[in-house]
Amino acid sequence: MQIEKFDTGLKGQENFEKLNITPEENFNNKNLVRSYLNSIINDGISKLEANLDKSFSKDIKVNCFYPLNEFSGLQDFKDKFWTPLFEALPDIERREQVVIGGAFRDKIQVGSISILSGTFKKSLFGIKPISKMVNLKCCEVHELKNNKIVESHILIDLLDLIFQTGINPIHKSRGSEGFWLNPINCDGVNFFEKDMKVSEESLDQSLTMQRSLNIKPELEAKSDKELKEKLINHPQSEFWHDKMIWYGPSGIGTARTLEGFVDNHQLPFRKTFKERNYWKLGHYCELGDGKFSMTAGWHSIQATYGSDDWLGYKATNKNITMRVMDFYHHDEGKIRENWVPIDLIHILKQIDIDVLELIK
Repeated sequence: MQIEKFDTGLKGQENFEKLNITPEENFNNKNLVRSYLNSIINDGISKLEANLDKSFSKDIKVNCFYPLNEFSGLQDFKDKFWTPLFEALPDIERREQVVIGGAFRDKIQVGSISILSGTFKKSLFGIKPISKMVNLKCCEVHELKNNKIVESHILIDLLDLIFQTGINPIHKSRGSEGFWLNPINCDGVNFFEKDMKVSEESLDQSLTMQRSLNIKPELEAKSDKELKEKLINHPQSEFWHDKMIWYGPSGIGTARTLEGFVDNHQLPFRKTFKERNYWKLGHYCELGDGKFSMTAGWHSIQATYGSDDWLGYKATNKNITMRVMDFYHHDEGKIRENWVPIDLIHILKQIDIDVLELIK
């Protein structure tokens, strides 16, 4: 089966002048964004306003997880996101796991995976505190212009936070819940890749694998056994490492090896969303940086919720959209690790399952 080649980037923005940056510029951009975010966290709420003013444009555009969603302006960013975060976790710390930078089309971008840790002292986005340490999986993409962040995409796994408080308001995950591991080689943060060809090859591998997902054996398979066999022998198999790990969001969980990925996520996902379009809107971010790459879409996956296979809730046949990022680690010529934040609470809300109401 041949993998079709096509542009996976954001639709409707084809008229742009492609931006090229040097490895040195990319390294500096990553360090600038890292310094902004770490200063905000380390300096605390007393210096929050000054740090936000230094780091972000006044009319910053913010795209957040449910229930914050989309909004604009530095004051709203402070009031809706940062202040509640500091009040809920007054001793908050930030630990980076992966930092990826580059230019996509005409935009300079920096993406990251980090863990926000602290003592959960006050309610956060409707989740009740437990006065114990919690760890928030936080994935971000920031666009830089004139040394300030002008647009941010932020996905925090609130479902994971709910689980850490001892509550599970949804069906049991198929995969393993818990921490996302650091990259196998512990090289996800302070790396400087001088060879641009390495970065290009990493991104090309990720995008080619993603394009292969357009091949849909679920449309013809007569049984789960047949579909599993077709997915394990699917063209995607040439891209995944034998010891691959797919780190999914809470509610789906983590899977190891291609067979584990197929069993715990891909097969039920494909059965539930037989009608889906990965590319109707396209990616707002596609970056290759050394042995790492990432893509991200905001409402990019559009699909019809057609069965209870994936999350265990009955089919609604409602059209849904997905907010998702993919961070990849390339090792020994294959994709070895894939961290995938998905705004699952937002997906469930679209099929009439209100998780934040269920925990009240």
